[in-house]
Order: sequence, then C-alpha cells, then structure tokens
Amino acid sequence: MTQWKNFVKGIVSENPVFVMLLGMCPVLGVTSTAMNGLGMGVATMFVLVMSNIVVSSIKTLVPDKVRIPTFIVIIATFVTIVEMVLEAFLPSLYEQLGIFIPLIVVNCLILGRAEAFASKNNLVSSVVDGLGMGVGFTLALTALGAVREMLGNGSIFDIAFVPEGASTFILFILPPGAFITLAFLAALFNRMTRAAQN
Repeated sequence: MTQWKNFVKGIVSENPVFVMLLGMCPVLGVTSTAMNGLGMGVATMFVLVMSNIVVSSIKTLVPDKVRIPTFIVIIATFVTIVEMVLEAFLPSLYEQLGIFIPLIVVNCLILGRAEAFASKNNLVSSVVDGLGMGVGFTLALTALGAVREMLGNGSIFDIAFVPEGASTFILFILPPGAFITLAFLAALFNRMTRAAQN
C-alpha cells in the first residue's frame, strides 16, 4: 500500500511539472508537439528509474564527500545510453529533441530524487519512486505538447483534425506559447487535485 502511495504521489500530489515545477528547461523547450513531449518524458523516466536503481544499490559504498559527483556520473551514463539508442533507432525524434537530451544530466528532478530518495531508501521503494515521478513527468510533458500542438498546428501526434488552410493559433507552438500553456495547465491541475482532496 505504501509503495502504491509513493507511485501515485509522483503523478498527483508531487507532480514534477505541475506541482514542483522541476525540469522546466525540457518542459518549455521540447513540448511543441505531443510526440516530442512523450519522447522526452520516456527518456527522462528511463534515466530516472535506472539511476535510482544504481544509487540505491551502491548507497552504502559511496563516501559522503563524493556522493553528488558519483550520482552525476551515474546519471550521465544512462543519458549517454538514451542518446545513442535514440540516434540509432529514432533519428527523427533525436533530431527534434536535440540538445535537450544531453541536458537530462543536469535535470534537477533526477539528481534530486537520487539525493533525496534513492540514496536513503531500499531498491524497491527507489524503483517505485522513479516510476511515479517519471510517469508524472511524462504525462505532464505529453499533455503540454498535445495542447500546444492542437492549438498551434490543429493536429495531435501529427494526425491533423483541422482542415488544411484553416487558421490556428501559431503562438502556441512558439516559445511564449509554452509559458502560457504551462501556466493554464498547472492552474487547472492544481485546482482539480485540491477539489479531489476536499
């Protein structure tokens, strides 16, 4: 039951994007489409879960003085794996995400969970925490990308639902649209979660 609560917490009450506002660089930078949001979310979730597994497994072996540099090396290793896999098997997504893939290394969500949770808890709890936070992050990025793509392109996952030549709100696929959409979705998310708790 506690594991389930930890998983749900990462999706709802401690959602990394809509509640804690962590990892804003990729959130705002790559979510012009739902596919980009989903791709970045899944890549980040993989790195988060795998780094939590390793950090939790070696927590007693790492001296306090080199804890953070060790965590960064672990995270960078998994980011490199993600980057190589995307480049080899999903080159179009790799091109779209660009510089934001290597920047996963410095995503405060991943380092924060490694430091605050995985280094202090057992392996199973660390995996569940990583999955919960990763799913929450992925859902938020996909939702943000979907709204921006629908309003800006008239499509979702590259499937058009607005007739060709019809007007769309191009602002939403531009950088200011990311801020506007994030603000409205965060407000809506927090209002809904508060209403559900009362």
